[in-house]
Amino acid sequence: MMKRVLVLSAAVLCGVQAGLAMAANPDTGPGCGLGKLVWSDYAHQKNIAPQVMMATTNGTFGSGTFGISSGTSGCTNDGKVMVEQKTTLFAELNFENLSQEMAQGQGEHLASLATLMGVPAEHQAEFFAMIQEQYILLVKTGDASPVAMVKAINSAIATHPVLAQVSTR
Repeated sequence: MMKRVLVLSAAVLCGVQAGLAMAANPDTGPGCGLGKLVWSDYAHQKNIAPQVMMATTNGTFGSGTFGISSGTSGCTNDGKVMVEQKTTLFAELNFENLSQEMAQGQGEHLASLATLMGVPAEHQAEFFAMIQEQYILLVKTGDASPVAMVKAINSAIATHPVLAQVSTR
């Protein structure tokens, strides 16, 4: 019984200290890492639920510490999430679905990738056609990695007569 009281007291004390720390600097959050990227589209970033989910995801996968030390998972020295890293992480998390949709020239994941890559909605049909046409080149059997795929797609966009002009990247 005494052990439970001590554990409960320690938990409450840690919670109070965390609350005081957040009150002193209300913009503290989980920073970068997988949690920040996965939960970045949540409507109310400053609310408790998304902050907890970001921190929990980072803690579960150790991605915050790894990202900061290696410069991956959207972490930079200034704490900003890099667009290229966000696109690559999305490709890593959805690689199989993206590969299937690229072969088909359509799909939700492919539309999300187009948006992340700065292709305006009115030009996504051209993007889909280009992706389907160049599927074999973009998803090479020997180097079938998300990073290689994103680099190949960026190169294809850069040389496309229309997409190179309209892409915001």
